[in-house]
Amino acid sequence: MSNRGDNKKETMLQCLKKSMGIVSTASEKANISRKTHYEWYNSDPEYAAQVDAINESCIDFAESKLMELINGAKHEVATAKGEVLQVQDGPNPTACIFYLKTKGKKRGYVEKSELDVGGNGINITIDSLI
Repeated sequence: MSNRGDNKKETMLQCLKKSMGIVSTASEKANISRKTHYEWYNSDPEYAAQVDAINESCIDFAESKLMELINGAKHEVATAKGEVLQVQDGPNPTACIFYLKTKGKKRGYVEKSELDVGGNGINITIDSLI
């Protein structure tokens, strides 16, 4: 592998970090094609491992933001008098529901639909994808 190729891969990895793992944005910034990125990913285990680590880091970041919403995010607001106050929001119900639907399945937080097929007493239960 040429040093130039390694430099392009390193540039792409840095761009992936900055774009939170979004390949189209990173490849545009790194001036390579998406196809090249996926060729590297499929042929270079070290590059693939680094891309996977970036993606895991992005998931960790998103999970931390979800937990902030569940806990009630803190933010600053300015009053009419120009004072800056720290405000604590209450827990975000949608974030709580999403978390329970994804992490709480073992405890029964799964939406199900029942379908009676042909009236012969056969019931089919379908877990919702949402």
